[in-house]
Amino acid sequence: MIYQEKFYTGERSLFATNQAAIKHVTFGMGESPLKESQHLQITDTIFKWKYPLWYCQDVQLDHSILETMARSGIWYTNDIKVTNSTLQAPKLFRRCRNVQLENDYFADASETFWNCDQIDLKNVQANGDYFGMNSRNIKLDHLQLTGNYAFDGAQNIEAQHCVFVSKDAFWNCQNVTLTDCTINGEYLGWNTENLTLINCVIESNQGLCYIKHLTMKNCQLLQTDLAFEYCSDIQAEINSDIISVKNPISGVIQAHHIGEIIQDDPKLDPTQTKIIQNE
Repeated sequence: MIYQEKFYTGERSLFATNQAAIKHVTFGMGESPLKESQHLQITDTIFKWKYPLWYCQDVQLDHSILETMARSGIWYTNDIKVTNSTLQAPKLFRRCRNVQLENDYFADASETFWNCDQIDLKNVQANGDYFGMNSRNIKLDHLQLTGNYAFDGAQNIEAQHCVFVSKDAFWNCQNVTLTDCTINGEYLGWNTENLTLINCVIESNQGLCYIKHLTMKNCQLLQTDLAFEYCSDIQAEINSDIISVKNPISGVIQAHHIGEIIQDDPKLDPTQTKIIQNE
């Protein structure tokens, strides 16, 4: 079935559509136009209203637009690929599985990608707070994300060549590896377990605290103070100065120069942390 150069309004206009190509179509006012559909090829299509792709299976969406009121647009949908598209609506992608995005732009990515599994993003730009909360099995390549509280509670993240401008990013996470990334934002990575940073540039006031198993290889910490507080099992190779380090629990911290080392918690044994300055 082919739907081409059409304009649809009203609730559930193409409900439970199966094996369809949708081209140059506009879905106007009316909720859930493609709910419960499967095996869709959608190109050059505009979604203007709420909940367009709920409970769908096997969807390819290319060169399309979700306008601002297409909010909460893609929930409970599995096996979806979105390419070369502009996504203006917040709260997209909730409880989805196997989601691939490439060459897409989110104008408002607030509260997007919550409780999803198997996310793969390539060359994506996104703006919005609370992106990626409680999702798992995430691969990121050239993601540019501006928005606070990114990936709170997420698990199994691999990111490369990404830029994160985000306060409180990667909190409460498990198994995160960031390679060749830039991270700007205070309080990076608190309460996370198994965080690895390789060739990263980081600027974070009171960043990298309360972490279990922190590995840093060939990283720079720019204008970063009070770092490593209550971190355990640290293996940090820092190729820059650090403003200050406070009360690490255990491990090795190596940097060019550390402006201040604060070890004032009587419950901690300072000998459990080796601090090396290559001045």
